[in-house]
Amino acid sequence: MFAVMQEQLDRMRAIAERHADGIRRDTVLPRVALHIGCVTTTPTPGVYEPALCMVLQGAKHVMIGDRTLRYDPASYFIATIDLPACGWVVEASAAKPYVAVSIRLNRESLSALVPDVAGGAEGDTAGFAVSAVTPDLLDACSRLLSLLDTPEDVPVLGPMHEREVLYRLLRGPQGGVLRQIARVDSRLSQVRRAIGWIRSHFDESLRVEQLAELAGMSPASFHRHFKAATAMSPLQYQKMLRLQEARRLIVARADAGRAAHMVGYESASQFSREYPRMFGAPPGRDAARLRGNGAAELAQSA
Repeated sequence: MFAVMQEQLDRMRAIAERHADGIRRDTVLPRVALHIGCVTTTPTPGVYEPALCMVLQGAKHVMIGDRTLRYDPASYFIATIDLPACGWVVEASAAKPYVAVSIRLNRESLSALVPDVAGGAEGDTAGFAVSAVTPDLLDACSRLLSLLDTPEDVPVLGPMHEREVLYRLLRGPQGGVLRQIARVDSRLSQVRRAIGWIRSHFDESLRVEQLAELAGMSPASFHRHFKAATAMSPLQYQKMLRLQEARRLIVARADAGRAAHMVGYESASQFSREYPRMFGAPPGRDAARLRGNGAAELAQSA
């Protein structure tokens, strides 16, 4: 079985390498992107969207809140909510580059599939996980990726193969969590509503009571479910969004003090302490390094 799966991975990797162009590339397949790199990387903050991430060669670590996960060709990473995270490639070389494919999760397609997938508990509130790759999931992803070689087939076969990938995920160990994002009244969907507000108003003062009301929970229940979903508190979530946006502004030549004010910091000294804690260098030095690298680290990969 392992040999068969490895052959499948090799075929998928060959397809990805034929169609990749640079570190990250969106493809003619809706919601599907390719990621290739020939070197290991340093931890890079970014926001992970709801997606399936499958490594075809190499390995990657991702840190979300206080948890660090590894995924490689034997496993897949899945995020079901928007997550501030820090990711880095740990296995890559010119001879054996890191190759991965990501598929953004389509909530409407999941909702349409749920009634057809029998059984399975709803699952907990966790918004991310790493699970073992199965032959069925690998086959479905392979059929979808193979359409890159025949783009004329994408309009007809693309939705069918994407639906099969989602079906295999719903039948797998993360099926319970995926059912949650398909239901508007689930705990995870309630947390998602609060996350949407934080992302749209990250530069404003945050009141947990207000977010709990928006989510339809008591403050204590909201805090518990938010931490279970994101591995961080609402305030930590907001801080990561603020610092990432400040970094983007500074790289675009904004003054550090002005950037701090624009993202909601009232204390310049607090910003000066928290920025290097997250990015490893003060704003000016960090921005200069990113400009020298073409700001490639600001682009998030699978």
